[in-house]
Amino acid sequence: MKVKDKQFSTETSKQESQLAIDQIETLTEEQQQELLEKYDAESNMRRVAGMMKWVIYIGLLAFSLFQLYTAVFGQFTAYIQRTIHLGFGLTFVFLLFPAFKKGKKDNIPFYDYILAIVAAVTGIYWTINYERLVSSLGTISQMDFIVGLIVIVLVLEAARRAVGLPIAIIASLFLVYAFFGPYMPDFLAHRGQTLEQIVNLMYYSTDGILGTPISVSATYIFAFLLFGAFLVKTGVGEYFNDLAIAVAGKLIGGPAKVAIFSSALQGTISGSSVANVVTSGAYTIPLMKRLGYKKDFAGAVEAASSTGGQLMPPIMGAAAFLMVEFIGRGVTYWDIAKAAAIPALLYFAGIWIMTHFEAKRLGLRGLTDAEMPDRKMIWKKLYLLIPIVLIIVIMMFGVPVIHSALYGIIACIIVGFFNKDITFGAREIIDALVDGARTALAVAAATACAGIIVGVVVKTGLGLSLANSLVDLAGGKIFLTLFFVMIASLILGMGAPTTANYVITSTIAAPAIVTLLAPDVSQALVPITVLLSAHFFVFYFGIIADITPPVALAAFAASGISGGDPIKTGLHSAKLAIAAFIIPYMIVFSPSLLMIDVTIWQVLWVAFTAMMGMIAIGAGVIGYWYRPINWLERLIVIAAGLAMIYPESISDFAGLIVFGIMFILQLLSKDKGNKTNSKKLNTTTN
Repeated sequence: MKVKDKQFSTETSKQESQLAIDQIETLTEEQQQELLEKYDAESNMRRVAGMMKWVIYIGLLAFSLFQLYTAVFGQFTAYIQRTIHLGFGLTFVFLLFPAFKKGKKDNIPFYDYILAIVAAVTGIYWTINYERLVSSLGTISQMDFIVGLIVIVLVLEAARRAVGLPIAIIASLFLVYAFFGPYMPDFLAHRGQTLEQIVNLMYYSTDGILGTPISVSATYIFAFLLFGAFLVKTGVGEYFNDLAIAVAGKLIGGPAKVAIFSSALQGTISGSSVANVVTSGAYTIPLMKRLGYKKDFAGAVEAASSTGGQLMPPIMGAAAFLMVEFIGRGVTYWDIAKAAAIPALLYFAGIWIMTHFEAKRLGLRGLTDAEMPDRKMIWKKLYLLIPIVLIIVIMMFGVPVIHSALYGIIACIIVGFFNKDITFGAREIIDALVDGARTALAVAAATACAGIIVGVVVKTGLGLSLANSLVDLAGGKIFLTLFFVMIASLILGMGAPTTANYVITSTIAAPAIVTLLAPDVSQALVPITVLLSAHFFVFYFGIIADITPPVALAAFAASGISGGDPIKTGLHSAKLAIAAFIIPYMIVFSPSLLMIDVTIWQVLWVAFTAMMGMIAIGAGVIGYWYRPINWLERLIVIAAGLAMIYPESISDFAGLIVFGIMFILQLLSKDKGNKTNSKKLNTTTN
């Protein structure tokens, strides 16, 4: 009888615990959409009904089918491929994105119909006049000039709506600079461009709007956005959360580690930090709060983790695809993904370590067995990861990026038919094609606008002028130059999306780093490791601007879920992501982290010392290791951590010795910390 009573009691406890988990207040879909529209310009779309809903639906489907056709059977010539892609993008930006953030979302005003029609006409202008324009040898007619001028205005307005005002202002300033070059200060002066020359450069050459950024958008980026849409439809997105709970839920401070793990995986689907925060944070943030994390810290964990999603291979942010083209020299996307692997692992390890120490400091527990989902069912669904694993494997064997995405899409469709927990058929496949095209609209607008910036930089020589000025300002000191580039990247990242930020900084700031790392070497002879180091430096800081106050959009979105203070959440997220402020410097000073032209032993040593350094810094920042540590101990372990991270043998060994001593002292006095934790844990549990 006692055994039966005990079993009954256990079962009742499990049911109550599971009920408590199920009753956690998460955001509804409407609340999630409201947050996205508030902090993510790319999500601020109209929701039209009636006939126009289906017109837009069919149009977006046609956009995806065009992209798939060219991916399978080969692209059209550069001008036709890019202008049709741009035409589709601009047309649907004006139909789906309101002119003002708080504009009506249920209908389309007459002027947006006009803009959409004009955008569609300009999009096919190149196709209709291709032979004449190609044979004109750079001379354009009056009609060509008018069409080109209209396209520039449309691109700026589309970018303002779909991406944000800052990028439109920046691009406009670059156009003004191109025109008023002779009147600029000496170090910025150039001969200037006439209005006709500017229009010719922007729309009738492959150096402006139709340049490298839109080329990447029309090929690699679109293919992977489609892949992400298919991952969502096949249930992989939801599975990421379940898998994260199965892996990390029972660990100390489990919900925070679930957030880190799931956000790293969600980055495979979403290229937006804010979208990642809202998608995974809608569940993880309330769960963290329920188990004892303060609301500002809970929001910060999700913001820092979600922002890192763009840094995690195999599918990174859109800027990583641009990096392939900007660096050139035979560098493939797989080279970029492989180079990003160790830095990304260090980034997430840093957040993991600090949340672990914070959980120990507060005495927070993980989920109990009763609160955990059925892990056997989760492990049985590992087949849902086949599309991602397939992409990694085939890219390793040299399959072109765009074909890798296509194989991934096919794998998603096959996996979708085997997932019995969802409805998956022809309708879901078509919906995925439409969703992928809808996601691509903001990217098309951003890359087209970024093309304006690149065109001006290339034509005027501004990149070289600013790079030299930056080096002179820093007195030729590499560390000071890196600091100035970091500040510039963070400031730009507060107003411009990652893609545009990377385009600007890679053309203006990255050359300054290259100049110092490889002086007196022509561009064609600069070592690949130097180019990758410089580009990864600006890439990283452009991304983590999303969690750097005062404008930390990912942190603001997280605070909207947690109910915390946006600025405090931003400060906490920047503290948690301290690794992201250190790793770019490590990459520059120790390129072996990129796993290029190094032995496995060099990679392992650098990764080991860096990881030990992260543990030391994490303990120092949080103020807890095996027990609470005072300010003097915190300063010592932080100094030891920085010494281990700095790429010099002497500093590595010195840091390891101090680290070892502090570690032993912690072990000898850990019982004191354990007693304190037990009291806190009992209080939290009760």
